[in-house]
This record gives sequence, structure tokens and C-alpha cells, in this order.
Amino acid sequence: MQFYFYKYHGNGNDFVIIDNRDLSFPSNKQTLITKMCDRNFGIGADGMMLLENNPGYDFHMRYFNSDGREGSMCGNGGRCIVHFARELGIIDFNAIFSGIDGVHKAKIDDRGMVNLEMLDVEQITKDKEAYILNTGSPHYIVFTNNISAVNVVKKGREIRNSGQYKEEGVNVNFVEPVGDRVRIRTYERGVEDETMACGTGSVAAALCSVIESGLGRNTVKIETKGGLLEVRFRQTGRTTFRDIWLRGPAKLVFKGNINTDNLLD
Repeated sequence: MQFYFYKYHGNGNDFVIIDNRDLSFPSNKQTLITKMCDRNFGIGADGMMLLENNPGYDFHMRYFNSDGREGSMCGNGGRCIVHFARELGIIDFNAIFSGIDGVHKAKIDDRGMVNLEMLDVEQITKDKEAYILNTGSPHYIVFTNNISAVNVVKKGREIRNSGQYKEEGVNVNFVEPVGDRVRIRTYERGVEDETMACGTGSVAAALCSVIESGLGRNTVKIETKGGLLEVRFRQTGRTTFRDIWLRGPAKLVFKGNINTDNLLD
């Protein structure tokens, strides 16, 4: 079968996106999705998204990791699919859409940046020195010095596959405050590698940096390997946050057709 696809990225966190409002894409074929995301034999991406209909909302977002499994919320993916919806003419500058974790609002501002409302965070716990929280996806936040020297793949993989995290997995983030910014590097479950950026991880890092520093900030700039993101929020308790917004670029890289029969030979 032939499918028309769009390739997007948010700060280097890249995705294949397909308009699946007619439900023609075989989303149950895990091997197909894996091969489409393969950087040598397919299109190449950290994940794939399907835009589908959902009555009462502008659209529904389905996200699949590059391992072919349907995943939890992806913040950069959410921003990219909002841009995609505008490309299709589904929305103008504002959107309300559903995802696996609930309902999200979004707005494309006058600088072309996509602002995505994330879910409230009700609880942040600790595992030894690390912070554990869910920002649409589960995250493990560890503060470190000299983040550029960290072997993210080795250490991240060890944590992701250890003890309580082994079965469901966890996204492992190494975080370093530098001046007025917070640097982050992320090992993502499902991709099983370091990614250029992680939206839900950036949100998690921003919130935990406020707790760690004790500073009463409501905006944090996050420096990912792929560029800057901004997280805005309202802190309502020591470990509770509301009105969380993730802001950053979403770029259409290219679009084309793919013959999925060739991938399944």
C-alpha cells in the first residue's frame, strides 16, 4: 500500500506523521512502524504519529515509539502534530485535541512557535537522589555536573532496565542548571537511545529544577541538544503544578509517498 507521509521535527526530535482520518493505516503492524522509523531502511524517525478523528475535538493524536509500540504522550510530537493539523487546514492557530493521556490545548503564536498545554502534575516522588514524575510520560530526573561528559546511553539504559522500571520502562533525564537555563540530555524508552530533545522530559526537568533550587520561578528555559524549549507553569504546592505549557518550534522537513509493501518483504 502507498501512504503519503510528512516528516517533522521539534528541536531534532523527529517524527513521521500520517493523516489517518480514514483509518486506512494498519496501526496493528508493529514491524511496519519499526521499519518506517528505521534510519537505514525506512524514512527514519524517533517515532510515528497518526492524526485521527475524535468527535468533539479538532483531532486525536496517536503516538508510536520507533520500536513500533503505541506510546504515552510525546510533548515535541504533540507540538509537531498541531503544526501538521494547520498544514491540513483542520485548525487555524488554536487547537483542542485528545491524546492517550487526555485533552490538550495548543496555540501557534505570532512567532510561529507551538505552545502546548500539558497535564497537571499532582505528585513528584524521589528514588534516592532522583526525582520521579509523570508529565504525560514517566520520567526519572537526576541532577548532575558536567552533563556533556555523561554517557547517557550506558547510564540511561542501566536505569531504564533496572528494578521497578524494567517492565514498563522510564525516560531517564540528566539535568544540569547553567545560569538562567537548564540543560538536559535524555535516554528515551521505546527509542532505546539518546534523543536530540524530549518534550515531556523538558517539562519534568523544569519542574524539578524549581523544587531542587527552591527558587520561585514560573518560566524555565530548557537547553536540549537540538535547541531551546520553554516551560511555563504555576506552582500550587511544593510538588504540584498547574497550567503547564511547553513552547518551541515545530518544523516540516519533507513529505512524500512510501510503499509499505517494500518494507514488509
